[in-house]
Amino acid sequence: MARPGASSGGGARRRVALKPRKGRVLTVAEAAKELDLIRPSRQKFAEDFTLPLVGGTKFRLADQRGKVVLVNFWATWCPPCREEMPAMERLWQHHKDQGFVIVAVSLDADPAVVKPFVDRHTLTFPVALDPKMDLGNAYGVRALPSSFIVDTQGYLAALALGPRRWDNDASHSLVEGLLR
Repeated sequence: MARPGASSGGGARRRVALKPRKGRVLTVAEAAKELDLIRPSRQKFAEDFTLPLVGGTKFRLADQRGKVVLVNFWATWCPPCREEMPAMERLWQHHKDQGFVIVAVSLDADPAVVKPFVDRHTLTFPVALDPKMDLGNAYGVRALPSSFIVDTQGYLAALALGPRRWDNDASHSLVEGLLR
């Protein structure tokens, strides 16, 4: 007999209390369409990785199981990447306590330029370093920014090529729908 509060191992997902917000609520499919996301034609696990973070700790994707993760590939020299960062910060601030994680993977060849950028723009989500593009190549990144949305089970749910307005109703609905 399982002790009270213990997981039965049956894959039951905890219910997430979503933070109220104003605006339209869309289904995951409607949100993906409005955001012009590419949905995988078959289920595929997101490739696990461990990368150093700005600040010295490490980020491991497998440790995020049970959460929705936005893996964003970017660089400080990329204008569209810089353009979408404030919206990503707002999305992160709204959903971070509900099981949503953003990790922005910098592909800058010189990791020393990343921390000043993060500090200057007051980014609080995890920022990882991939100066040799090992992870970028493993994920098939060919354009910046590129974002991969990983569902709570670790599967790739969607892909965004190019910048998005990550703080609009569709983005919030996508995160909320994947958290349910």
